[in-house]
Amino acid sequence: MKYKVTLNGRTYEVEVEAGQAMLLAEYEAVAPAAPVAAAPVAATPAAAPAAAPAAPVVTGAGESVSAPMPGTILKVNVTAGQAVKEGDLLCVLEAMKMENEILAPKAGTVTQVVAAKGASVNTGDALVVIG
Repeated sequence: MKYKVTLNGRTYEVEVEAGQAMLLAEYEAVAPAAPVAAAPVAATPAAAPAAAPAAPVVTGAGESVSAPMPGTILKVNVTAGQAVKEGDLLCVLEAMKMENEILAPKAGTVTQVVAAKGASVNTGDALVVIG
C-alpha cells in the first residue's frame, strides 16, 4: 500500500509491504491557493478567550516548597499550623504515572497549604509554606 505523509511541511510518499516500509519520494508540501471570493464575507465576532484560572496566592511567611515538575496533587498530608520535621511527607505529586513524595526541606511550622488534592500544578508552583 502507498501512503502520502506530511510532516513538518515536507511530504513523503511511503510504500508499505509485508511489514516493511520503503521511502519512494520526498518533496515540499505546498498549500493550495485560496479561491478568489466573489463578495466579502462579514466577519463574525470571535468569542473572548477564557481566562486562565488564577494561581493560588502565597500569603504565609516562610520558605515556600515548590513543585519539582508539572503534575497533579494526589494527597496533602499537612495542614496550616502543623509542626513538621525535616524529611516529613508534605504531599504526593503524580507526574508521568509516577507518585512523587514532596518532603519538608527543613523543620518548622506549616504557615500555609497552597496545593489542594486534585489540583494541577506546574514546575515551580508553591505547594506548602514552612515558617
